[in-house]
Amino acid sequence: MSESMKYMRQGRLPHIWCPGCGHGTVTGALTRAIARLKLDKNKTIIVSGIGCSSRAPGYLDFDTLHTAHGRAIAFATGIKVAKPELKVIVLTGDGDCTAIGGNHFIHAARRNIDITTIVMNNNIYGMTSGQYSPMTPKGFLATTAPYGNVERSFDLSKLAIAAGATYVGRATTYHVQLLTDLIEKALLNKGFSVIEAVTQCPTYLGRKNKLGSAVDMLNWFKDGAVNVKAASALPPERLAGKFLIGELHAAPEPEFTEVYGNVVSQVQRKFDQFQGGVRGCEQNSD
Repeated sequence: MSESMKYMRQGRLPHIWCPGCGHGTVTGALTRAIARLKLDKNKTIIVSGIGCSSRAPGYLDFDTLHTAHGRAIAFATGIKVAKPELKVIVLTGDGDCTAIGGNHFIHAARRNIDITTIVMNNNIYGMTSGQYSPMTPKGFLATTAPYGNVERSFDLSKLAIAAGATYVGRATTYHVQLLTDLIEKALLNKGFSVIEAVTQCPTYLGRKNKLGSAVDMLNWFKDGAVNVKAASALPPERLAGKFLIGELHAAPEPEFTEVYGNVVSQVQRKFDQFQGGVRGCEQNSD
């Protein structure tokens, strides 16, 4: 058995994702990154919301929470504040994270709380029959956009950076080694880390938009992605219609639970001093 498989709940396999879905690839990249870092199972918590991506914790042999739609980061924030010593990982999807969960996402980034959030971005709501999400490209078809999506999509990684995340990376399920490396770095970052894992949904996005098989969609990622290191040397016309992958942002800042803990300690000291003064007054009055 490989080292990474020790982090899987063997009795829950095989998984229920559609043939060709990339979510298993992302989950595998996470377990390999965890295995490299030798994270303690008893000190690692994995949280998800609702959606295809959010089924992943059911296959992972950790303490896990499968929470409400869009609320994974809110639950994870509560865990981290209560138990700052724990490693907290959120697995979420583009709809779960950027639609109903969008506000939690930007404020967790703003606070720079030490949570690693892996967003499995397949550009569609897969579990609930293929509605368009905030990440669905403009013009793409979906069950709720039968004539094409008229809304512009987020650039999730730019949104994370602008909101204050201190580590942001993007990779695809074609670029598996890069994805694993980025997740490992995100887990090491002390602050809010975001990995945008671009993954294929051949069942809904692929069929609706005639993108072909899962292999065709992986080749679509290969052809459309440009590593950020290579992009700096390319003229703008070579980057037209492409998207960047790699480490997009790394800028350490003070972490929320440490700063909050310092405030709590200051208040506790003042309270203890006050209590000591009260006891002294009571003894003098006696």
